[in-house]
Amino acid sequence: MVQNHEIEKRPRGRPQVRCDEDTKSVIIEAANRQFRENGYAAASIAAIAQEAGVSTKTLYRLFPTKGDLFSEMITERTGRFLIALDPGTLAVADLRQGLERILLAYGMLTLSVDTITMTRLVISESDRFPEIANAFYEKAIVRTNTLMENWLHKQIDHGLIALDDPHAACGMLRGMMIMEPQRAAMLRQEPPPKIETIAARAKMCTDLFLKGCAL
Repeated sequence: MVQNHEIEKRPRGRPQVRCDEDTKSVIIEAANRQFRENGYAAASIAAIAQEAGVSTKTLYRLFPTKGDLFSEMITERTGRFLIALDPGTLAVADLRQGLERILLAYGMLTLSVDTITMTRLVISESDRFPEIANAFYEKAIVRTNTLMENWLHKQIDHGLIALDDPHAACGMLRGMMIMEPQRAAMLRQEPPPKIETIAARAKMCTDLFLKGCAL
């Protein structure tokens, strides 16, 4: 009797090529490690490409300059904050729940070890490389502030809060949430706070802020 055995067919040709978006993500992760460990000036494009498993030609095709790579890395990190604040979820949350959710997400972003390290890097090297300060300001600070300020405007439009200057109030709210723990971590006096501490601070800041402006 002859037995028929199934023979697994292997695909012919070259292995499937990774798409550009996936390649960008791998490069950004490698760049994040290089920047954290070596700083901006000393970070090597060749080392980033090697760690990401791509050629320098591919890296330069996707990110023409080191500044472009740094800017995209900041954009990607800030994007996680925006994803955490799904507009649909915020739309159905009440005033207190919405603000507490925003502050928790903001605290998780800005008080993380990675962000503290990157903020130190920007401050220490921005005189020599103003492009990284510009990228950090526009892609991180302005972008997160815009989302929070827009949310405050919506609450004003709904008649839930009263603010004479929502832009200034947003800055005060952000400072109240992160300034002290961020400063302590930046100066290496305290470790970055854990999620339980950030959540408790978000709740306290929500209470204090709403006592001043809720109708």
